[in-house]
Formats: sequence, structure tokens, C-alpha cells
Amino acid sequence: MTDVQFSNFNAFDDAKDNGNGEEKVHVRVQQRNGRKCITTVAGLADDLDMKRICKAFKKNFSCNGAVQKDEEVGEVIQLSGDQRTNVQEFLVDQEICLKDSIILHGF
Repeated sequence: MTDVQFSNFNAFDDAKDNGNGEEKVHVRVQQRNGRKCITTVAGLADDLDMKRICKAFKKNFSCNGAVQKDEEVGEVIQLSGDQRTNVQEFLVDQEICLKDSIILHGF
């Protein structure tokens, strides 16, 4: 009989500020069922209008999306499909944040 140990992995552990004063924007892809996946965008500044950004994402990327509340991270934007590179390009083009402050996570 083999002894199997599972680790408790939290995908949002690295979203906490690491003390240098600069907030990072975390763009993750999470597998749903089969080939389906969702993209989450966390860490955007609190003074931004998340609903407007989500609406722009949905229109530009032709996908569905929603804004969810999270106790630890704040507001998180969820988009259907793998939109990591699209989100990064959009945030840089619209000057919402700098390219080196965006961290892409995923496969």
C-alpha cells in the first residue's frame, strides 16, 4: 500500500503584496470541465470601474464575463475561455497598468 499525501494548493497565495509597494495584476486560467476554462483577473486598483472594464473585455474579446467579489483579493473579473494574452494586451494598450506589473499564470 502506498502512502499518498496531497498538498492544499491555493491559487491566490501569490496575489498578496510582497512588500515593495507595487501591486501586481494576476491573470490566471482555470480548467473547468473538459476543454472549457475561465480566465480570472485579480489585483486591479480599487479606484477602477470593474464593471466597465469587464464590459470592454466582453465586447473586444467576444466572450462572456462577470465581476465576482472575493474576501481576500477584492473584486475579480471572470471571463470565459483562455483570454490571458488578450487581457494583457488590453490593459497595456489602454494604459490601465504597466506590462511588468502583469503576471500571467496558467498551463
